[in-house]
Amino acid sequence: MGLLTSEIKNLIGAESGIEVACEPVERGAVRRYVQACMDDDPIFHSQEVTHRLRYEAPVAPPLFPMNMFRRPFGTPDPFAEHAHNPDFDGIVGSTAQGLPPLPLPKGIGLLNAGTEVEVLRYARHGEVVTAKSRYHSITEKESSKGPMLLVVIETEYRTDGGELLLRVEKTQIRR
Repeated sequence: MGLLTSEIKNLIGAESGIEVACEPVERGAVRRYVQACMDDDPIFHSQEVTHRLRYEAPVAPPLFPMNMFRRPFGTPDPFAEHAHNPDFDGIVGSTAQGLPPLPLPKGIGLLNAGTEVEVLRYARHGEVVTAKSRYHSITEKESSKGPMLLVVIETEYRTDGGELLLRVEKTQIRR
């Protein structure tokens, strides 16, 4: 029996709503991110340097918008409701960023099969970032361990004014 049912095929092209990051691009968060990446480029903090270059203001590193979608203060922990469920597999949140879950049989795991990122521009300090995802493609392949799905989720990260910052394709293996 294959995994790619008509119900799953019907989800190809399905889109999430527009999700707004819980906070704008904030200097302190950029500082922590830059320190973790060990990239002390002055474009991330110096107004003087950014004005001499092509940037209008200090910017965040190129992949920073992908990490802005976290749980806001005062919202419930999505893992807490599953704390006593021995069958919970930990798949919650950003794996499908607001998309409907795939109706798969129990016991189907998730593996990361890669991420492709197209950077169109860096987010500036103070900008609000939004994300919208869609199931770009879902195909079935046969492996030595049986059928598997290759699920490609495309997410676009934009400013709240609609300017495209990043286009990200995440590929998942479901088997």
